[in-house]
Amino acid sequence: TTQQDKSEENVHCPLFQKPKPKISASRRLFLKVFYVKKAMTLLESEKQVRKDERERILSERVPSLQLSGLSLQDLQNLCKELHQKIDVVDEERYDIASKVSKNDMEIQDLSQKIYELKGKMKRPNLKRVRVSADAMLGALLGAKVKESVDFKANLKTVKKEEEKVREVTDWRKNVESMSGMEGRKKLFDAGQ
Repeated sequence: TTQQDKSEENVHCPLFQKPKPKISASRRLFLKVFYVKKAMTLLESEKQVRKDERERILSERVPSLQLSGLSLQDLQNLCKELHQKIDVVDEERYDIASKVSKNDMEIQDLSQKIYELKGKMKRPNLKRVRVSADAMLGALLGAKVKESVDFKANLKTVKKEEEKVREVTDWRKNVESMSGMEGRKKLFDAGQ
């Protein structure tokens, strides 16, 4: 009951109550809908501006072709000129793409160096990979080792010693022969 009393006190205590919003829920909903509609109209107008600008730039750079009244030779010459222009544009596009990729790599390297200098290096999760001995040697030594290395040929051969097999005899005979002073002498001689 004491905890129940405390929870009831917390409900009535002004420190634990949520502050009331300054605007009503209906007004908040109206504003949200209004801003979404406004953003949609701005987005549509931005798309239209981009489309108009693209058409204007294309009309400036690529004039419309006058194909009527041209002979076959003139059409072939025009096609050759267009192919040459396409080749030049492709070369420029390739050069720009290579510069962009080089700059991206440079940016990535520099950002990695900055991150390392800050000292917050995060260790990547490594995957367990099964690699054969030949593949590991190839990776370590490079292209120097092309044929597989026979490890067993380099190992020394070791002969196993045969274990001494004790003869199994009747224990009673052994006890009788070992009893007395003669038996103790035999044990002493066997130990040396």
